[in-house]
Amino acid sequence: MPRPAITLSRLDVERIESLLDRLPPEQAQQHAALRAELDRAELSEPNAMPPDVVTMNSTVTFGEEDTGERLTVTLVYPGAAGKPGTVSILAPVGSALLGLACGQEIDWPMPGSQSRRLRVLEIAYQPEAAGDLHR
Repeated sequence: MPRPAITLSRLDVERIESLLDRLPPEQAQQHAALRAELDRAELSEPNAMPPDVVTMNSTVTFGEEDTGERLTVTLVYPGAAGKPGTVSILAPVGSALLGLACGQEIDWPMPGSQSRRLRVLEIAYQPEAAGDLHR
């Protein structure tokens, strides 16, 4: 399945690239797929982000196609990860969700050469749509 088109906030991309640039080289290599997603994305100014797109600090419900499992998580930077209901942008599922719109799905590689098909079902909160443009 080809990767769906994604839209990212220019501010999110700048912050994520800065985060990746600060990682030790061996850790940075583990996030090549995330960097590839940043490189292929269409960029939008925060105040022009479509409200149905997953951005940083969005609360999103997604389904995992093979199991039918539904999860609701808030996509966060690593410093805020670890709390219940959060997922880091550096986690495979976090990288997969960033930039997807409601209804879009993506096959995302997981450890052990397996992949999961994720579909965005709902975005309960998106900072840009809520006017929280500088979070």
